[in-house]
Amino acid sequence: MTRITAPPPPSSPPGSPQPIRHSPAPATPPSRRRGRHSPSPSLALTPSSASTSSRTKLRPTPKRAYSPAQWVPLNSHPVFSRRDSGGGGAAAWDAAASRLYAWDPSACGAHRIGVRTRDPDAENGEVDVAVEAAVPSELLTPESDLGYTATHISLNADGSSLLLVGSHNLSVLYVHERVSEDGDIIIYRTAPVASQILPNDSDGIKVLQASWHPFSNNHFAVLTSDAVFRLFDLSSDLEQPEQEFYLQPILPGKCQNASAICPVAFSYGSDHLWDRFSVFILFSDGSIFVLCPVVPFGSDYSKKHIQEIYEDVNAFGLKSSNPNVVTNSHLAIAWLEATFPDLLHQSTDTSFLTSKAHAYAPVDDSLTLQGPLCRVCEESNESEGKNSSCEGKAVGFMYSSAGKDSVLVTAWGSGQLQIDALADEIQPQWNIGVPSRLNVDSHGQIKSVAMICDSNSQDPLALRSHRPSSTGSNVKSNIEAVWMGNSPPLLRLAIVDLALPKTPNDNSLSLFPDPLVPERFYCAHGGGLDMVTLHFLPFSYPEMSSTPPSVHPVLTTGNSETSSPFLSGFVTIADAYGHVQLVGITCLGECFVVEMKGWKEPTPLQLDIESKSTKDVEPPATGMISKELIAGPDPPILPSSSSLKSLTPDSIEGKSTLHHYIKVFHEYYVEYGHKVFIELKEHADYLKTEMEDKQKRLEAVKKSLISIEAKDGDINKRIDRAFKVYELLEKRIDSFKMLPAANKKPLSQAEQEFKAQLDRFADVELDALRSSIAALSARMKRFAQQSMGGAASTGVTPWQAPKAGRSHISESQMSLLKSSLEKLSLLNEENNLKLRLIDHELKNQEQ
Repeated sequence: MTRITAPPPPSSPPGSPQPIRHSPAPATPPSRRRGRHSPSPSLALTPSSASTSSRTKLRPTPKRAYSPAQWVPLNSHPVFSRRDSGGGGAAAWDAAASRLYAWDPSACGAHRIGVRTRDPDAENGEVDVAVEAAVPSELLTPESDLGYTATHISLNADGSSLLLVGSHNLSVLYVHERVSEDGDIIIYRTAPVASQILPNDSDGIKVLQASWHPFSNNHFAVLTSDAVFRLFDLSSDLEQPEQEFYLQPILPGKCQNASAICPVAFSYGSDHLWDRFSVFILFSDGSIFVLCPVVPFGSDYSKKHIQEIYEDVNAFGLKSSNPNVVTNSHLAIAWLEATFPDLLHQSTDTSFLTSKAHAYAPVDDSLTLQGPLCRVCEESNESEGKNSSCEGKAVGFMYSSAGKDSVLVTAWGSGQLQIDALADEIQPQWNIGVPSRLNVDSHGQIKSVAMICDSNSQDPLALRSHRPSSTGSNVKSNIEAVWMGNSPPLLRLAIVDLALPKTPNDNSLSLFPDPLVPERFYCAHGGGLDMVTLHFLPFSYPEMSSTPPSVHPVLTTGNSETSSPFLSGFVTIADAYGHVQLVGITCLGECFVVEMKGWKEPTPLQLDIESKSTKDVEPPATGMISKELIAGPDPPILPSSSSLKSLTPDSIEGKSTLHHYIKVFHEYYVEYGHKVFIELKEHADYLKTEMEDKQKRLEAVKKSLISIEAKDGDINKRIDRAFKVYELLEKRIDSFKMLPAANKKPLSQAEQEFKAQLDRFADVELDALRSSIAALSARMKRFAQQSMGGAASTGVTPWQAPKAGRSHISESQMSLLKSSLEKLSLLNEENNLKLRLIDHELKNQEQ
């Protein structure tokens, strides 16, 4: 392979490296074939116009004189060589411009580093470094103080906006809008996100995850601790979300565990049928829910894929004899036609390969929170029991599309990875009769949407009766089952135990997909970095059903006792040579690069039956005399004795025969003797060396024996001392047996189960309750401030109804609010009772 060289340009900025070739994305394989509920109160959006805050006027800056860039190994870059910084920060990768963004907590800015990859196996080169960085780099700083510590950064697809994520706050840094610059320090325009929703203090709503949408450069989603999934539009309004989904995984009054209502993370679906319109949400108890369809307004999708979904619904959904199937199909077709009007205006012009999503939401319906997705076992066709469940609480989540399969990976705080695959296709679901709240402009165009997403209580019952069908059996019933409105079940692939030590706090695990191999992903934890590869996929590789996933440690920190992660930033780079470069930034600010070139799974051991056995294989030479000399010379072939007796020594024939035998004797015996002489002469040196080696070993053994004899007395003394300690311990044990607590019986099975339940409340449920209380308090403060502001503007006290005019709150909403408060008070009493039981049990254990 020809090496791609990149000489330093004379007048290019250091942050713009030479262009490199990138490996093409893996092609999408062919597709696989894969209720109603009582209405609940919805939250109305206050009609407000899009935020048109005045942007800071950009001041013209003088042109910079760039010096030629110097290329150094990435891990030796000056940004990571300094030890005076306040530790490492997050990282983001710009694949289009080949730039690495590394957040610097001490400078409160992001270092933009130009990166190039080189081929270390080039024959005509002397470079053994795969990833190089340009020196100097640029420091991108916000125009104003953020007021919080950024723990995660994320760059959109076109590299124009950098999302700065904190534990309770969000901001967007516009990479292409400079305010001023001073040398390598450049100040860029920065805007806060949802400052009215996310308070400034650290006691309110937490930001659990924020990431850019894969099908839009202007939209990013935020999941907060108050169980709300919000989708923001960067080009419209950063204060009010474009789409807002209030998640209710459990019906009011049916909650048994507080962890069942606390979200943890989310993941977007990939480019596969309805998965591209889906959002998978993980909750603290490990349950997985799905929102479908969720589409950013104005995003672009492949027209070919949209047409494929549209034809699938028309072909299999509308022709069913089941009324539920027909109803769900009509809703899906109406949504497709309203969101993508190009489907109704099919033209012969094929120049447009993408279709833009229009703003649409049904007025009388809202999305269903599908789930929790039940897991089924392929052999027994029954739901898996609790014996295969993981311990602790869920801490990480990842979705990956590998071949024809959709794989979901859940990371648990106990150090286990739960790997599942969708056994059927994702389909859209709506709660009919639960209206959405729309915010429209003066032209009737939808600006924002808010809806309450309730789970379908009948969905798990339908999933328990699901039976994975074999290929080709009852195809019509299988197709109708797709559009029945039931969530797809999960097929358990494996549970990978990373063997992490048990700590008082749950381990922090992070999951990262591989950019080139979809069956591979990486898991970072306190003990290091592991690579996990899947060999069995039910739809892509069904023949490998007995092959478990393989786990290879990539890095080991040596400090496996800690539960805190050792990485603050991690990116995967797919270079132009078909390799994957792993770049990580530790919490101490150090950088490491791991080249995954040629990392292949070990091939199974192949045994050849026809090959020679081990007995036929000659042992290697050991320096002894060869077997040919020990066996002796080959005897010469002598003629018959009758012919020799007839010859006389004086005759010519006799002399010739005698001369011949003298020659044969010389050839077979004299030369053999010469070889033996030379071999023995050389063997003497070998024997001398062997004797010296044996003598040295003998002397070493003698010295060891002398040292052992010298230590024998000490060992006997230690043994006597150990016996005395043992006798003393026996006496102490006998004295302990006389204590009253010695007769205490072990816990019964019921008591052990109750103790395990108490431990779960102490580890998982209390944290979930605290986060829920904090989120509710923050939301109450925000609504109280809004009501106070509305009262001040209208001249009416917040607790006084207006004397004239129509009431803003209807009687039905008031009754629903009262019932919700009553249910909340009952839930609070139950939690107080549980807390008293926990305190009582802890006091008993202390006594």
